[in-house]
Amino acid sequence: MVNRNQYEFVRLVGNERRVGSTLKSVSRHWQKNPRFLFVSPHDDDAIIGGGLTMLSLLKDKIPVHVAVVTDGAQGYCSMAEQDTISDVREKETFTSLKRLGVPQKNVHWMGFPDCQLGQYQGRRKATPTDNVNVKGYTGLQNSFTQLLRKVRPTQIFLPTSSDLHPDHRIVHAEMLISCFHAAGAIWPELGKPLSAVPYIHEMAVYCNFPTTPKLRIKAPMNALKKKIDAIAEFRSQKQIKSLIELIRRAGPVEYLRPVPFSLYNPHLYRDMFEELPHYGYDQMHR
Repeated sequence: MVNRNQYEFVRLVGNERRVGSTLKSVSRHWQKNPRFLFVSPHDDDAIIGGGLTMLSLLKDKIPVHVAVVTDGAQGYCSMAEQDTISDVREKETFTSLKRLGVPQKNVHWMGFPDCQLGQYQGRRKATPTDNVNVKGYTGLQNSFTQLLRKVRPTQIFLPTSSDLHPDHRIVHAEMLISCFHAAGAIWPELGKPLSAVPYIHEMAVYCNFPTTPKLRIKAPMNALKKKIDAIAEFRSQKQIKSLIELIRRAGPVEYLRPVPFSLYNPHLYRDMFEELPHYGYDQMHR
């Protein structure tokens, strides 16, 4: 019987069902000196999709970092907030994550223009009008590569690729290719390359996963309360109350989907195109 005061992790691997009280206990890819990075296109996304997971990791003394990609400037709910909402949401982010136990030094406010990420895909020379300038360049791949080399995470959590919000889909795609860049020799001014690509998970924020998730986190009820209290700190977002009620009804569970990061291997397809040998009756019955 599961202790309701403990976390329960269930990972599905083929026909195997692994059960444990920590993420490490159900993982084969666990690395020494773990360090986890949650990538949040907007300030509240990481807590909505992974707040319980963060709490479980922090309980086990695992460093948790959160990168908030956009500046939240399009999240105003009254005209009076139009010019100040970005600063308000930044403060709300620090307060919310502090409730979970994430120190402010581990919160990376990246400052890309909200709802304009399509203009910042890739990497290019920065201009005087660009909001983000890192080593003379701008673009998500530039900033993500520097972030990865600075934080050096062993695992990454980000919204699913099937999410309705275009900012979420863009962040997903740009982070995946940035993992490739960060582990290579390209752009040396952005830091020392990673020794390996981090293990990647998808979180569900607004939409279902594209395929079945493989990991379930079941948390104590007091952890759900902490998650809800943390989300409630985003008071400027008037629509947050309906989302909180949905999370409350779902209970203290979160699901994650692994994202395979495999480079092209032509041997996977070789036998599909080969002509199978034909054996005669005598050959088959020797």
